[in-house]
Amino acid sequence: MRVNWLIAAVLAASFSALCAPALYADGTGEGQPVRSSTAPDASESTADDTWKTVLPYQDVQGVLGKEVRSSAGEDMGRIVDVLVDQAGHMRAAVIDFGGFLGVGNRKVVVDWTALHFAPADQRDRISLDLTRNQVKQAPEYKPGKPVVVLGALGPAAGPDL
Repeated sequence: MRVNWLIAAVLAASFSALCAPALYADGTGEGQPVRSSTAPDASESTADDTWKTVLPYQDVQGVLGKEVRSSAGEDMGRIVDVLVDQAGHMRAAVIDFGGFLGVGNRKVVVDWTALHFAPADQRDRISLDLTRNQVKQAPEYKPGKPVVVLGALGPAAGPDL
């Protein structure tokens, strides 16, 4: 459980740094960034040393446990973990794939860029640029072993892990 919490924290920090605009004092996106009114530790610094970014709830979503579907609508499983590189960048998602009622499932790793997240009106919709047959043929993910990452071919495909 501690590892999942750490991964969620890294995801939130990476996502906010990459995707979210800073909220400014005038509320327009212009001007000075909003500063926190409290410092992390009053003995160490002043209140001006802490920054906050406010993310509108419709612009973010948790992904652990979310269902993934192929672009053809096939059930691909659920995201059970996210893999990050040494710099903390999201590289791949671990999907619990296959089986029936929890029996025969196995974990496979797909490139983060092969996942597509739906707009706010379809928040729980995550699709994958791979077919069920492609994922079925993938080797199983085992922590502590070399990771084989499935990715869609094309210019949007990410680098190898």
